[in-house]
Amino acid sequence: MKLKIQLTISNILILLFLISCDKQERNCTDFKTGKFEFSQEIDGKKQTSTFERTEKLQIETFNGKTDTASVRWVNDCEFILQKLHPKNMQEKKAISMKILSTKDKTYIFEYSFVGEAKKQQGTVTKID
Repeated sequence: MKLKIQLTISNILILLFLISCDKQERNCTDFKTGKFEFSQEIDGKKQTSTFERTEKLQIETFNGKTDTASVRWVNDCEFILQKLHPKNMQEKKAISMKILSTKDKTYIFEYSFVGEAKKQQGTVTKID
């Protein structure tokens, strides 16, 4: 009986050690401002956009077109983007952004239109 208890305690200690080693880095404040690059595959082709973010604005350039959005930080790792000059109803929808993890000069994030359950993920690289 005593042996079983020791094995169980040992297993718990090993499990706790493994969980503590698997913590993802999340230094979101390092990515609040700066110049960034985001690449994604659209119709089988890699597309890249660049953007500059300040505390209150994000200016993005994609395929030679520039859009500006307001940035409202909910907390250190979450913010809402709202286009300043939407051209249609779809562009009027705010986008919720959440930084999930950070590493060196990159972060992984999830995003969705505010109020919608469908979320997508992406990776952004800080270039300046």
